Amino acid sequence: MMTPYYAQKLEEGLAYQDYVIELLYEAGLPVISYASKKYQHTVGENRAGLEIKNDQMFRKTGNLYIETAEKSNANNAEYVPSGIFRNDNTWLYLIGDAQEVFVLSKKQLRLVKDKYKQATTPTSKGFLLPVEEARRFLAVNILQPEVEAKGQKAG
Repeated sequence: MMTPYYAQKLEEGLAYQDYVIELLYEAGLPVISYASKKYQHTVGENRAGLEIKNDQMFRKTGNLYIETAEKSNANNAEYVPSGIFRNDNTWLYLIGDAQEVFVLSKKQLRLVKDKYKQATTPTSKGFLLPVEEARRFLAVNILQPEVEAKGQKAG
């Protein structure tokens, strides 16, 4: 059974996912998310192979939290693979907030995961990727909607 906290975070994550999908659409990349759990679990979040994660803490902590396993309730016995370890069509992992979205390679994140501090909560496992390393070395791209919008107005 899903806890109220998990349900709240899930809803926040879905709203953020919709926000990023709008950004991508405006950039000429239409992405349509699968609605059914069946397709989400057998294919992926969307046909494009993008995993989109909201990280509301990275500006305070200086780290992006890259999830590797989860459970919907702390009382569940086992974690299940998630994030970069879900067995689906994901090849890009997009994570950030409304100001900055990091586009990272799932394959590369899997390769470097042991280099970084591991983190576990009652419902999630993952690792902490320093934001500066993501910016300088790992990001395939970084979307900065507010900065890009200001640049368009100025140009």
